[in-house]
Amino acid sequence: MIDAVLTPLQYPFMQNALMVAIIACAVCGMLSAWLVLMGWSLMGEAVANSLLPGVVVAFILGIPLGVGAFVFGLLAVALIGGLGRTTRLKRDTTIGVVFTSLFATGLVLISTVTTSTHLQHILFGNVLGTSRADLYQVAALGALSALVLLVKRRDFTLVAFDPTYARTIGLPVSVLTGTLLVLLALTTVTALQTLGVILVVAVLVIPGATGFLVAKRFTSMLMISTAVGAIAAVIGVYVSYWLDVSTGGSIVLAASAQFVLALAVSRGRSPLGRLLSRRPARLGHPPQAQGSE
Repeated sequence: MIDAVLTPLQYPFMQNALMVAIIACAVCGMLSAWLVLMGWSLMGEAVANSLLPGVVVAFILGIPLGVGAFVFGLLAVALIGGLGRTTRLKRDTTIGVVFTSLFATGLVLISTVTTSTHLQHILFGNVLGTSRADLYQVAALGALSALVLLVKRRDFTLVAFDPTYARTIGLPVSVLTGTLLVLLALTTVTALQTLGVILVVAVLVIPGATGFLVAKRFTSMLMISTAVGAIAAVIGVYVSYWLDVSTGGSIVLAASAQFVLALAVSRGRSPLGRLLSRRPARLGHPPQAQGSE
């Protein structure tokens, strides 16, 4: 068992891959707690898919890919918000129009400037190709995102549960909402190297959904969703090494397995649920805000 854990770590590329995956997935898991509560899961998918043209444009211009991805993530958020304010279209419709258009733009651009190998790496990630410089970049972006989320945790939580009350007591709801959207774009860029454009949405949704099922308080939900992301990263990286399968896919499946386990526990109906939990079902009842603890 110890050899199975230590043997992959003798290779520098596995050390980089494991650290990058843990940081990216933990930060995404932390943010996913708010995304699930605010009903922004589809927004996470939209931002993730909208990064593709930004990556390609950055590649053409010879600038860091993360810069292009971040700019197009903000562009997607601005377009979705602008369409929502200036038309009668509902939010899910504007999201569908914007992200599919930007994703298609990225596919067209990438077909003209790169090979199918690069396309696969951008779409599905290439965490095993992470360099030490990539690790430092992801660590810096992840630390910045986590710091903002933790410092403004109470304000974000209040906006998520009751934006009307938050506005009544003087909180800048629009600024806080915009900050969360910027963090969504930044966090998505952080996980781009690990999971790629298509799979990154999984760690923006599944950890938060898992925490939602089993937590009684938002603080617990936040810790659980962060832990689910980190645990999925560790399991996924090791499984991909020993079974020689896709790392991004393994991480997502590890997160999905934890969701299924949480579902069984929360319902308490299945044999596994009755074995692991004696609590009544809480499915459909959101965790309480920290202020109500």
